[in-house]
Amino acid sequence: MSATVTAVNLGTIGVHYVEGELTPDSAVEVERLGYTALWIAGTREARLTSVERVLAATETLVVATGVVNVWHMDARAVADTYHWLDTAYPGRFLLGIGAGHREFGADFRSPYQAVVDYLDLLDERGVPKQRRALAALGPRMLKLAAERSAGAYPCLVTPAYTRRSRELLGPDALLAVEHKVALGTRAAGRDAIKVNLGLANYRANLTRMGFGEEDLADGGSDTLVDALVAQGDAATAAKQLRTQLEAGASHLVVHAVPTADRMRILTALAPELGVAAQ
Repeated sequence: MSATVTAVNLGTIGVHYVEGELTPDSAVEVERLGYTALWIAGTREARLTSVERVLAATETLVVATGVVNVWHMDARAVADTYHWLDTAYPGRFLLGIGAGHREFGADFRSPYQAVVDYLDLLDERGVPKQRRALAALGPRMLKLAAERSAGAYPCLVTPAYTRRSRELLGPDALLAVEHKVALGTRAAGRDAIKVNLGLANYRANLTRMGFGEEDLADGGSDTLVDALVAQGDAATAAKQLRTQLEAGASHLVVHAVPTADRMRILTALAPELGVAAQ
């Protein structure tokens, strides 16, 4: 593994898509709007076909997996895919990996050790540290992200969490923070976090952030929803999203909800966030 390998340039603001909702045409539009990276959640196969399709359809957009599940996707096969993609599209792919959620059937005896073992295999196959990132919430995984990857990709977090994470990671590590945005009423935001509130690792992290059981019950308190989902008009939502960058995120991942409104929201936010249409 070469020590001279540089980190992928994600730019400042990217967007979140689920693999099943992503088309090459939508990726082209994301790039045209001026967003610099696209994070693909829910990748299902080690060949990462959806990543390749997006890279082929766009010119400068960086693509990251958000994330490859270490329980379900063979590390050796994923490493081979990484090398193929980096040869075909140099410097435009970041391999995000993570341990997923126990509720979705993963063997959760030791998620931390599973990630360590996966990183060991990626090392053996020559995937550079600076070309991978870890889904991380708790302090132990954040430290691992800083030590053995470009940095961390936390989701469903507040700016206060981001500030503490930056202190833990140090000044130079990647801290790519996902933040949801729902223009309009609070109802869309509450609906967007409903699934997350049923997952143990998110609930544990929200508790670490100071939210109580009353905040996590019944779809989330107003206080919780307002902290986790940017709302209002585009200017107001963009101001809230930027607080993540002000708190220490090096890259903001805009997760627009609901799905049916995603491109409309991204279009409205682009000028408010200062991304430049191409």
